Amino acid sequence: MKSEVFVNGLVCKNPNYVKTEDFFFSGLDKAGDTSKNLGSNVTLVNVNRLAGLNTLGISLARIDFAPYGGLNPPHIHPRATEVLTVMEGTLYVGFVTSAPDFKLFSKVLNKGDVFVFPQGLIHFQFNFGAVPAVAFAGLSSQNPGLVTVANAVFGSNPPISDDVLTKLKTAV
Repeated sequence: MKSEVFVNGLVCKNPNYVKTEDFFFSGLDKAGDTSKNLGSNVTLVNVNRLAGLNTLGISLARIDFAPYGGLNPPHIHPRATEVLTVMEGTLYVGFVTSAPDFKLFSKVLNKGDVFVFPQGLIHFQFNFGAVPAVAFAGLSSQNPGLVTVANAVFGSNPPISDDVLTKLKTAV
């Protein structure tokens, strides 16, 4: 961790000290707890959890959804495109294009279906089915970032002025 060589903001490990564990992660076979966080749980495997991803430009996630309303709320990944594959259950997914159109592209996905969310666009996944759903996502960055829209707008610190939010609501 004392190296002066950084790639994408992370220290490059001396190749003489690299070990097998730097390229290994275990646990994506285990369901995440969906009893909180809007009925979903994201297990992200990025460079912070798997050192061997450094400089490779990829990461992945397992997303578990509770039945009848498990939601991965509208969010963006500022540094990654996401490709999502449904492994179990049924999900309603979509993304919204940028201005001036703000067009919604959405689809109901079943087991084995794949959907792509372009980098930086607001997107979501929702389980309206009677059984839990599981999806795996590949992301085109070792550190894709996450901005949940509602948390950013209504949970900023310090908060955004009510005058701004009220004016915003009436302008839509």
